[in-house]
Amino acid sequence: MDWLNYHHLLYFWHVARQGSIAAACEKLHLSPPTISAQVRELERSLGETLFNRVGRNLVLTEAGRVAFRYADDIFSLGREFVDVVKARSSERPRRLRVGVNDVLPKLLVYRLLEPLLSGPEPARIECVQGTPAQLLPPLSVNDLDVVLSDAPVDPQIRVRAFSHLLGECVISFFAAPKLARRLRPGFPKSLDGAPALLPAASSALRRTLDEWFDSVGVRPSIVGEFEDIALIRIFGQNGMGFFAAHEVVTKEISKGHRMDAIGSIKGRHEQIYAISVERRLKNPAVATLIDSARSTLFVS
Repeated sequence: MDWLNYHHLLYFWHVARQGSIAAACEKLHLSPPTISAQVRELERSLGETLFNRVGRNLVLTEAGRVAFRYADDIFSLGREFVDVVKARSSERPRRLRVGVNDVLPKLLVYRLLEPLLSGPEPARIECVQGTPAQLLPPLSVNDLDVVLSDAPVDPQIRVRAFSHLLGECVISFFAAPKLARRLRPGFPKSLDGAPALLPAASSALRRTLDEWFDSVGVRPSIVGEFEDIALIRIFGQNGMGFFAAHEVVTKEISKGHRMDAIGSIKGRHEQIYAISVERRLKNPAVATLIDSARSTLFVS
């Protein structure tokens, strides 16, 4: 059996965290040759190069990123072990690393993750935002535990992952009170020519909206297109146009953001997915997230 030298791993971990050997030396109060030798020993034992030098900087290789993630888990677990032994904590929280498709409304993401924080065994959540193309590769090498998205895995993104449907949302339209009062009568025809704040063309919600606008024969006047859904709401709050949102967060939008509902799309729903590398879920936090979403948040 090959045994891992944890001293070598610790020095590698500090270099990766600090971004350079010089910074790691200051942290550890050791000389550069000592740390460099330890990192080289780790690379030799693993048979992999962990850093590439780009100019004056050290950049993790793919193997280095995997090693760093495992090192982070190992030393985090070690700190928690010491805390438990010293009675600082009675139990170790579960950790869930979540990738969030940046087109998802933040209120919806909160509603999905909140049960993990308030349950009998609360989890520690680490969230990373990005596009599916940015999030799925880290998921495939276990840098993320799950990705939340408005669409299943795109077959053009060549990663092995499984899409778990959480549920479907009715899509509703909102606007600042004055604009909402004007658009509510005669909905949906009232949206024809009305100022619209739309999500980016690459999002599943935008495709659904465009298809629905065509089906009901309306052509809104597009004021802006946004990748950040939170930014849409800021423009909407200031009366710049109407926008679409998932009905599961209707109360929060109406009360917290001072918006009024205009109407809802009938016959079309937005689907929300949890994407994992497992077909049969083994991670208890991911299983809790999916079970809670299906049982309490979404209608079937």
